[in-house]
Amino acid sequence: MNILILGGGGREHALAWAVKQNPKCDRLIVAPGNAGIAEIAECARIDILNGGLIATFAEENAIDLVIIGPEAPLAAGIADRLEDAGLAVFGPSAAASMLESSKSFTKEICDAAGAPTAAYARFTEAEPARAHVRAKGAPIVIKADGLAAGKGVVVAMDEAEALAAIDDMFSGTFGEAGAEVVIEEFMQGEEASFFVLCDGETLLPIGTAQDHKRVGEGDTGLNTGGMGAYSPAPVLTDEIAKKAMERIIAPTMRVMAERGTPYRGVLYAGLMIEDGEPRLVEYNVRFGDPECQVLMMRLGAQALDLMLATAEGRLSEMKVNWAEDHAITVVMAAKGYPGAYEKGSVIEGLEALPEDSRHMVFHAGTAEKDGKLIASGGRVLNVTARGDSLREARDAAYEMVEAIDWPGGFCRSDIGWRALG
Repeated sequence: MNILILGGGGREHALAWAVKQNPKCDRLIVAPGNAGIAEIAECARIDILNGGLIATFAEENAIDLVIIGPEAPLAAGIADRLEDAGLAVFGPSAAASMLESSKSFTKEICDAAGAPTAAYARFTEAEPARAHVRAKGAPIVIKADGLAAGKGVVVAMDEAEALAAIDDMFSGTFGEAGAEVVIEEFMQGEEASFFVLCDGETLLPIGTAQDHKRVGEGDTGLNTGGMGAYSPAPVLTDEIAKKAMERIIAPTMRVMAERGTPYRGVLYAGLMIEDGEPRLVEYNVRFGDPECQVLMMRLGAQALDLMLATAEGRLSEMKVNWAEDHAITVVMAAKGYPGAYEKGSVIEGLEALPEDSRHMVFHAGTAEKDGKLIASGGRVLNVTARGDSLREARDAAYEMVEAIDWPGGFCRSDIGWRALG
């Protein structure tokens, strides 16, 4: 098979790594890719938001399957355009992708499905939103309605922070994503991620994970795209996962199908768990980043078979073969992230690290310049390891971190702390 993956971050490097291990993969192209991906696949500099261009490229290169990594091309309808061109595509339609691209849409679907989630209100103007916050008090959650690269959510612990977040969103900090704001009740509990494949009819759970969104130790400081993750998530037990499937995910998929927008792809449900009961925090319509890195490390070559079956409507034939193992990824970011950071710092030491089924450094924001590996983004490397226990995986990952010579970068030293105590 000839396979095209759209995207160029750590998630796409992990997807490429897993796909490449499957003997069904004859040729692998990633657009645009990055310096790490270039070591295992061909990279193509094409605009992943231009459906016509991608369809032409796919035809010229005899592509059999397109895997769409990030949310932006999904929201832009790239899956629709490619399916119209007769291609097999892993990723939902633009209409189904509204489960991520519009917070208010998701709330409407949850209401119709009877899925437990936070109480909410939506606003298109700042003053009524401010009045709502003053009436409800804090803590409270302020969300930009649209896509904001994982940063359009403020968990405000006091009223002043909530009001400031509202002002930021309506003043254009998140562009069009903040034109409408959803304000939610603050849910108590522990958050975890649940990943399920859906081919429009069949649902297949493929794993759990827990990420660290805050930049600082002990989950403090500013929100980020994610500073690390581990899988499985101990808090998301089999019993809780069953409740989430029956009460949240299956009803959501049923409502989507009834509306004429069946869901095909991976559905990532962020769940808040308290006293053994799950409630939906949010849906994402793609693999999480960095959760994808730990899932792919554990799934390996079968990931391609599962994604292909999803694209072809054959999920009822599939099952997931899990090893009794654990994986953890530590994000190394450029100093200053998630605020202002410098690009271009040189990274050394990766060539001495192992690259196998238990140890991988997935590249996110990297490039090659004058024969050297340089940082080209905020989140730069995902240092990932598997182990028979989470502690073993964590120790292996941090041993790899120590071997990387990058004065311009930093990472958290406590990834996995909730599960490890």
